[in-house]
Amino acid sequence: MDERFNRWLLPPLLALLFLLIVYQYVSPACPGAACPRRPPASAARRWGGPEEREEEEEAAAMPRLAAKFPFARGELCRRVRFDMRGRDVIVFLHIQKTGGTTFGRHLVRNIHLEQPCYCRAGQKKCACHRPGGDKDTWLFSRFSTGWSCGLHADWTELTSCVPAAMERRGCAGNRTLRWTSNCRAAVIVQGFLVFPRNSVPPPLSGGPTSPGHPVCCSTRAGSRNFYYITMLRDPVSRYLSEWKHVQRGATWKTSLHMCDGRSPTPDELPTCYEGDDWSGVSLQEFMDCSYNLASNRQVRMLADLSLVGCYNLTFMNESERNMILLQSAKNNLKNMAFFGLTEFQRKTQYLFERTFNLKFISPFTQFNVTRASNVDIGEDVRQRIEELNFLDMQLYEYAKDLFLQRFQYSKQEEHQKNRLKRREERRLLR
Repeated sequence: MDERFNRWLLPPLLALLFLLIVYQYVSPACPGAACPRRPPASAARRWGGPEEREEEEEAAAMPRLAAKFPFARGELCRRVRFDMRGRDVIVFLHIQKTGGTTFGRHLVRNIHLEQPCYCRAGQKKCACHRPGGDKDTWLFSRFSTGWSCGLHADWTELTSCVPAAMERRGCAGNRTLRWTSNCRAAVIVQGFLVFPRNSVPPPLSGGPTSPGHPVCCSTRAGSRNFYYITMLRDPVSRYLSEWKHVQRGATWKTSLHMCDGRSPTPDELPTCYEGDDWSGVSLQEFMDCSYNLASNRQVRMLADLSLVGCYNLTFMNESERNMILLQSAKNNLKNMAFFGLTEFQRKTQYLFERTFNLKFISPFTQFNVTRASNVDIGEDVRQRIEELNFLDMQLYEYAKDLFLQRFQYSKQEEHQKNRLKRREERRLLR
């Protein structure tokens, strides 16, 4: 009986064991978290074809920037409807030893233009006329109009001088806006109406106005748009480069430093040397001169100096003056149509082309070996230069972050535009 029962029981047990073994290998389920989860349907569609995979790989390869300063979208997206045939003018604020000479030559010799600038051999200045035979110029810079507002004119000088300088050049149809008999000329600067300092602007709706500061209002047809641009550089490298330049005999002593209608007195702006120049100066002597304009030059040249009494150091205490200068320089830089950084030549080229919808003929070159880079200094000297340029150090940190955020924003915008274009092309081919 037991032997017969065992004979009947053995086959079902063997069959059950066989089924368990087979189930272990062919089952679609996985125990616990040992196997990966199945991707959702949306992900399956996203990775459905080689084109989609390529787009996702490109998006993943986009650089991710850890931003230090918060900027609004309008401060990152820079697009200028630059009307070269009309009345728009690019104004280049050239700060010493920031690569401005190289960039200035790019503007007159290296841009694809309907009517290229006419440059005579052996002459620095080029004639940059508008297309269509108009003798008016679209570029206000050292290599186009010369130093019309003074040698290395700063923001304070240029914003007061450029409109009048354009009129002196006899530019056809150049008009400034005049409101009342007690107002001096008002001009459009980057979309804002700017009244010269010490003028009395008319009352406008929306709040009080301040002389020399931009206010939004309607404008008459025929006014000019002045788009300011500049270049900045790492403060330590720029300072060392200026020292080497001065050591070779440069002085820039013919600079006007105009502010509120006058140049500074000798007491307000003493010189660091006696004689014709400061050639042969040592780095220690260069650093020891407390009124050396090389220190914090970038902040001074970008700020509105009339806010702090120009070069009168007794107008307010030093800490308040420094705070106002730095904030003014940041605001003016942020509101400029464009600025580039010497340390990022290709990115500078890319952002300029995107901003003004102009293309350069040849790519920019990054020179990593300069006179400043060849100067061997110790850590203590570097720290001393940073202390002397503590405002420029803060400005450059701000400028670099804004510059790289603008570059990242433009690249992402370009990538999105190209991706949508490819999708539309594939849709039409189906």
